[in-house]
Amino acid sequence: MPPRKIPVSSPEIGEREHRYVMDAVRSGWVSSLGEYIGRFESDFARYCGTEHGVAVSNGTTALEVVLKALGVGRGDEVVVPALTFAAAAAVVVHVGAEPVLADVHPDYWCLDPRALARAVGPRTRAVIAVHSYGHPCDMDPILATCDRGGIPLVEDCAEAHGARYRGRPMGSMGRCGTFSFYGNKIITTGEGGMVVTRDGPLAERVRQLKDHAMDPKRRYYHLEAGYNFRMTNPQAALGCAQLERIGEFLAKREAVLSWYREEMAAIEGIRLNPTMDWAEPVNWIVCAELLDPARASRRDAILSALAGRGVDTRPLLVARGDMPPYREARRVGADGDGTPVADRVSRSGFNLPTSTTLDRDDVRRVGEALRDVLKST
Repeated sequence: MPPRKIPVSSPEIGEREHRYVMDAVRSGWVSSLGEYIGRFESDFARYCGTEHGVAVSNGTTALEVVLKALGVGRGDEVVVPALTFAAAAAVVVHVGAEPVLADVHPDYWCLDPRALARAVGPRTRAVIAVHSYGHPCDMDPILATCDRGGIPLVEDCAEAHGARYRGRPMGSMGRCGTFSFYGNKIITTGEGGMVVTRDGPLAERVRQLKDHAMDPKRRYYHLEAGYNFRMTNPQAALGCAQLERIGEFLAKREAVLSWYREEMAAIEGIRLNPTMDWAEPVNWIVCAELLDPARASRRDAILSALAGRGVDTRPLLVARGDMPPYREARRVGADGDGTPVADRVSRSGFNLPTSTTLDRDDVRRVGEALRDVLKST
């Protein structure tokens, strides 16, 4: 018999989630109206330390509608990190602007403030700072650069629910923050996203655009070409239940990461999730970086061998400049052209199973498999 597969991620859905979702379904409000929508928006905004929350259909549409609301369009540039999920660059293309790829910091894999300072130019209309893998960006120098240029800063917090920077919650420091509630995120609505902000006019602009840009005073009269980026009431009900449990989920994920650190302590040349002293990261997913170049060159073979032992993994995200849509994009590093850190980390890192449903024996099994594979691969 093949070994039981340990998945990279699986959601934890309990009795409370079932109860709230069934309540939404029984109410008859199964589309984008219903009591759970407003409740989820206000509760999540409060959790993030902001005044306004606007629920949307997913984390990608949250980014796109924000760029549209900020007036980003043809002829503009938006600086994005060179190592992050593709959505942050794709939405820039979708609104007609050009992404500029700024390198990430070698110590914590988020947008490097030095690369950002070099990437900003006269056509820069926005910056998207992604708090990758649950670790915050170094926000103070990033905010200083944006403030000097009068450039809106969008915090992409899709992977960082509950993380803090010098005591401040992620999503509360830029012009706005965006979140994803995909099934592998810290809390989930299946699909779904949120825009949070302290800027009331921006929140209203986002709210209008995501609902077909319909005039709130005249039904079926559309002020411009808007979007259908709405969340459903049952999704919001699931989100309300998950948000009430977020402290439990974060504690479980932190325990999982601590177990991995125990398992990996004796393995040389491997680094797990980095943590800077100014950050309070969350463990969205366990990341491992192979520090030895020769071993890193065999990463895919290592992941294949782990799969044969029933351990699901993922390679670290591919650097944006390696993808066809962004090969012509301008790439800016901390000390020159190119994104050497993003290129290196994307080829040497991988993710290990990180569900709240894992127990100590599961992590021990993953650790044993990884140790054996590294010896033989």
